[in-house]
Amino acid sequence: MKPVWIVDDDRSIRWVLEKALAREGIAYKTFASAYEVLQALQQSQPQVLVSDIRMPGESGLTLLNNIRERFPQVPVIIMTAYSDLDSAVAAFQGGAFEYLPKPFDVDHAIALIRRASAETPAAAAAASAIGETPEMLGQAPAMQEVFRAIGRLSQSNVTVLITGESGTGKELVARALHRHSPRVGGPFVAINTAAIPKDLLESELFGHERGAFTGAQNARRGRFEQAEGGTLFLDEIGDMPPDLQVRLLRVLSDGEYYRVGGHAPLKSNVRIIAATHQNLDERVRQGLFREDLLHRLNVVRLRLPPLRERGDDIAPLARHFLQKSARDLAVEPKVLSEAALRVLSTFAFPGNVRQLENICHWLTVMAPGMRIDVADLPPELRADAGAGAENDGDWQQALDRELAQALARGERAVGERLEKEFEKTLILRALQHTGGHRMEAAQWLGWGRNTLTRKIQELKLDPDKR
Repeated sequence: MKPVWIVDDDRSIRWVLEKALAREGIAYKTFASAYEVLQALQQSQPQVLVSDIRMPGESGLTLLNNIRERFPQVPVIIMTAYSDLDSAVAAFQGGAFEYLPKPFDVDHAIALIRRASAETPAAAAAASAIGETPEMLGQAPAMQEVFRAIGRLSQSNVTVLITGESGTGKELVARALHRHSPRVGGPFVAINTAAIPKDLLESELFGHERGAFTGAQNARRGRFEQAEGGTLFLDEIGDMPPDLQVRLLRVLSDGEYYRVGGHAPLKSNVRIIAATHQNLDERVRQGLFREDLLHRLNVVRLRLPPLRERGDDIAPLARHFLQKSARDLAVEPKVLSEAALRVLSTFAFPGNVRQLENICHWLTVMAPGMRIDVADLPPELRADAGAGAENDGDWQQALDRELAQALARGERAVGERLEKEFEKTLILRALQHTGGHRMEAAQWLGWGRNTLTRKIQELKLDPDKR
């Protein structure tokens, strides 16, 4: 087997991967720049190329494009510490085998390299240009899955259903799906079906003919006509009235619709992306949403995680929103202190990303200095932080009491018992949080997948039966 090639200007990353590959008995070569790789390609080819995305000189995406043109059979894994949507989409559109955000789990990286060695990636179109400002940010595993999905859907016109709580950024995902689709040259039209009165919604969607109803003095194009050749985003689809659900189903089934008061069918060439914060399966059971429409919409479902499940993303998002607010207001961006960031990272954010953005805009206007400390935060955050501080020591106190009682009754090896119970709690809670996905649970705990599997076996756990 040919060696695996690693290219990264960060010597520590190269060293970590060298040691891991050597431990697994996998041959490797390492390079500090894309230029060195391009020179080496004149003599040989790698089994797999693992490349950083941002390096001095040629970028990892440029190297990826070069490899795909000259050696399309070589799988390329793209690494980056800049976990934004554009990087993920550009990597997949450029034909990358996989996208590996830093910091990565070494066991996961090795497993990915082994899988790439055994498979041949499908050819893909050249990467689209990366904008200076990322449209979406997210280092959390759940957001990386969303980025991967957008990348894989970039050449598709398939209908997508986006689910998630209010404020998680469902319209941003819809716009990203449009921007990275073959329909990017067409219009993107959005409508919130819950914000328009029922008696006006039909006309808003499908348009109307002159004289169709009182006040209809002129014919009007609806959102379907406005979105012709592009994408129509139907937000809060779960609140759509039943009679309009029937009309939408007919459009999705037949590709035709009528204006209100019209008699000539109109052809629809529109990609539908729908979104809701509601549980549509439950709405179907309650008789409030048509099951056949759900099946039509639910070709691909993307779940956006709430911000409370994205703790690692709060700091970079806050910095991004502070910079954005500063640009909007034409002022210097303010900086959060470490203490203020800790308070933000423990806040529940019931309003999700939208609430964080609003807080950052408030801070840009209201915080007196350039450095934002805890005292400068909005009152609701400070109150939540105070309540949390009172409870921070509860579990340590309970542990101390349990240990004191065990020592008092002469229990031997109490540390081993408590350690096992502690790890059992960590594992079961993390698996519950990730819906049983072991790789993601291991990442939340800061372990490798192999470590998690070994501990499950040692503790004789059966998480599936919990």
